[in-house]
Amino acid sequence: MYNSKISGLGFYLPDNIVTNNDLEKIMDTTDNWIKERTGIEERRWVKSDSEDTTSVMGFKAAKLAISDANLKNKDIDFIIFATLSPDYFFPGSGVMVQDMMDMSTIGSLDVRNQCSGFIYALSIADQYIKTGMYKNILVIGSETHSPGLDKTTRGRGVSVIFGDGAGAAVVSRELDKSKGILSTHLHSQGKYAKELSVISPGMGTRWVSDILKDNDPDDESYLPYMNGQFVFKNAIVRFSEVINEALQKNNLTKNDIKLLIPHQANLRISQFVQRSFKLHNNQIFNNISKYGNTTAASIPIALAEAYQANLINNGDIIILAAFGSGFTWGSALIKW
Repeated sequence: MYNSKISGLGFYLPDNIVTNNDLEKIMDTTDNWIKERTGIEERRWVKSDSEDTTSVMGFKAAKLAISDANLKNKDIDFIIFATLSPDYFFPGSGVMVQDMMDMSTIGSLDVRNQCSGFIYALSIADQYIKTGMYKNILVIGSETHSPGLDKTTRGRGVSVIFGDGAGAAVVSRELDKSKGILSTHLHSQGKYAKELSVISPGMGTRWVSDILKDNDPDDESYLPYMNGQFVFKNAIVRFSEVINEALQKNNLTKNDIKLLIPHQANLRISQFVQRSFKLHNNQIFNNISKYGNTTAASIPIALAEAYQANLINNGDIIILAAFGSGFTWGSALIKW
C-alpha cells in the first residue's frame, strides 16, 4: 500500500466580477444585507459571450495544477471531475477535459456530490493511489452556476450566494506513509435531499419537455431551492462532527491543526466552526468574500490560494471539510 499526496494545485476564475452593488441594480437587495448574512462581497459570473464553460474552466485549472506538479499531460493516469453544472446533461465533464488536454484514452469519472464533491473525488483518488492502481490522478472541481440562477428579487436568497470558478489538484503516489492524505471521511443523509436541490428537469420525474408544455411563468421547479436556516443548522453540526472524526482517526487534537479549509458556503458557518474549535484567524482560510459559493470548486480554489500564499508548509496538518446538498458531507486530513 502507498500513501497519496497532493503534488500540484491550480485554479481559474472568470474575469467578470459581480459586486453586491451590481446586484442592487437588478434585484431588491443591499450590500449590507448580503454581507451580514453570507459574508460575500463579490463573486465571478461567466459572461454570456465568454468561452468559459464548466469543462473549459476545469481544463484551465488543470493545466496549472499539472504544471505545478512538474508533470506532463501524459503522466496523468485518471481524471475525476466533480461538478453539479456540467456542460451537458451527458456526457460528463471529465471526458471533455481528457479531449482538451489531448490525453491518451485514460479513464475519467464524474462525481455529482455538489458542495462536498471535491472531498468525495479526493477520497476516490486517494484509494486508487493507495492500492497502486494509478500513480497520478487529476482531480477537478468546477462550476458554472450563473446561467441557472434566478437573478430577480424572487431568487435573491439563492442567487446572491453562488459564483463560477474551477480548482484542480494532482494526487500522486507517496512512498512515505507518514505524510500525504492520511484519511478521508464521507457521509450522506438523503432524507433531507429536497432542502437544497433543483427538482427538475430530471429523467424519471419531470423533464424539459414537460416544463415547455406547461409554459408556466410561475414554475420554479427548475431553479435552485434552499431552506437556508435548515441547511445552516445541519451544516454547523456536521462540519464539527466530520472534523472531529478526522482528528480522532489520526490520534490528533484541534491543537494540531495548522490550517482548516472549509467549503466556502457561508462565512457565518465557517466562523461558527472556528469558534467551536477555538481556532485563531490564521488557522482557518476563507475566501468567500471574493468568490461566493463555488460549490465543488470552492475547496480546491481555497487550497490553491492558501498554498500560493505560503500558508501551508511541509509537515503541516491540513483539514478539508465540506457539507452540502444531498445532504452529503466529508473531510480529509492531510499531513503536507
